[in-house]
Amino acid sequence: MGAPPPNWWLQDYFNWLGRPYYLALQSAASTFGSNPQALQVTQVMTDKPLRPINIGRTQLRFFVKRGIGRTPMQQPDGAVAPLLISTPEATAYDLVRYATSIGGIERAAETIRPLLRLLRPRELKRLLDGEDEPGVAQRLGFVIEVCGNKSLAKVVRKSLPDQLTPVALVPGKGTRDSLPLVKRWQVLNNSSELKV
Repeated sequence: MGAPPPNWWLQDYFNWLGRPYYLALQSAASTFGSNPQALQVTQVMTDKPLRPINIGRTQLRFFVKRGIGRTPMQQPDGAVAPLLISTPEATAYDLVRYATSIGGIERAAETIRPLLRLLRPRELKRLLDGEDEPGVAQRLGFVIEVCGNKSLAKVVRKSLPDQLTPVALVPGKGTRDSLPLVKRWQVLNNSSELKV
């Protein structure tokens, strides 16, 4: 590989940088057993832009989250070295929030589906209250419902205000007038694959 696995040295690297981080998105989902497609890159969340790193055959890609301190994190079971990863709830949320950067909302949904069994309603509610981004929560609720978990979808819906502004499932794709509206979520469904 040309280098030890990033999970062994990410904590030390970010300690050296003096910056917050966590293993995120599909890389975090993979540690929870959700890896529908083989990952070619390690995805890491931090608070400011960093250029991608290539070490041997290892590639690291960094994503920026301004409110990174609000994100619930944990240590993975059986880790060889200290490592922070997003909780299953935060991972699902980030997958929807950053869907356009990781292959689209369909890919996010494909990764979220196996994670649903790990999501805890109380932790999901706490996460949604802390993030306070209704548009992302609307999309997440829609995806969770499409993936078949109505009880978790209810948790998301209860966290949202009564009056919602319609949001496109995939931002910037298609004209709003021609998109079907999923009323419960006020989501304009511009995905050809995800249907309630």
